[in-house]
Amino acid sequence: MQRGTCVVGYRQATKTLGEVEVPEARSQDRAELEAIAKRLRAHIVTATTAAGSGHPSSSLSMVEILTTLYFGGVLRYDPDDPHDPDRDRFILSKGHGAPGLYAVLAEAGYFPISDLESLRRLGSPLEGHPNMNRLPGVEASTGSLGQGLSIGIGHALAAEIDGKDYRVYVMVGDGESEEGQVWEAMMFAGNRGLDNLTLIIDRNRNQQTGPVDQVQPLDPLEDKLRAFGWDVRTIDGHSLDAVAEAFEWARSVTGTPQAIVANTVKGKGVALLEGGQDKWHGKPIPGDEEAKALQEIGATL
Repeated sequence: MQRGTCVVGYRQATKTLGEVEVPEARSQDRAELEAIAKRLRAHIVTATTAAGSGHPSSSLSMVEILTTLYFGGVLRYDPDDPHDPDRDRFILSKGHGAPGLYAVLAEAGYFPISDLESLRRLGSPLEGHPNMNRLPGVEASTGSLGQGLSIGIGHALAAEIDGKDYRVYVMVGDGESEEGQVWEAMMFAGNRGLDNLTLIIDRNRNQQTGPVDQVQPLDPLEDKLRAFGWDVRTIDGHSLDAVAEAFEWARSVTGTPQAIVANTVKGKGVALLEGGQDKWHGKPIPGDEEAKALQEIGATL
């Protein structure tokens, strides 16, 4: 098991674990990474439209982050051994973004891509929110917002206790970050100096009931994070270069946990969703708009 060769950011990062036989490098050239991002967006659209439910807009905002994590040489994982104790962990705390997580897990080889068609269907392991007991590659059952960072802290502490070098990545939403448990977890991680923990805040600035700044403003977000003992970097969450460089920066930090504030657009890539962010939370693209959305994404499945 190894990290793939990181070509976005133009530096190579590989790591082999013990005597474990490693698969081929997972990251491709820049054009291939862009193609993967397009495929993820297309999977999100087709799966949620077929299901007639789900959260496509909340999933589309995190595509470049997921692409870089799984195919840009960041995460150390093996889909043939999803419980390898030396794997890196990615926890999607904003569990309603499950269509995005399922799309990248399928592309990474955890289960057949055709299974995405079963999203939210009775008996399918691709539930409305991730269920770690039913789907390989899911590190935590999430959906009750605010809990993912606490779970990630548990993994990070376990790595310290067990003397392992795996890293833990947790993604939260900015609306989710209004939860008190998130800030309690931030305080604990900062006080403990958990430098094997990276928090990604998907800052698309919208939540179910409206713009975050109108519901519960977070600013000055970066200053608050630093005050809680975190090292912070703010990026364009849709730039593959910026995302890759941020993850490389996170791995270089010692002594403190890292927070990546990723400025994103809810519904990124689909004009219908981008133009009505406060109206499309938890709503799939209608069937008669699906072809147009796929054309805008520019993906061929």
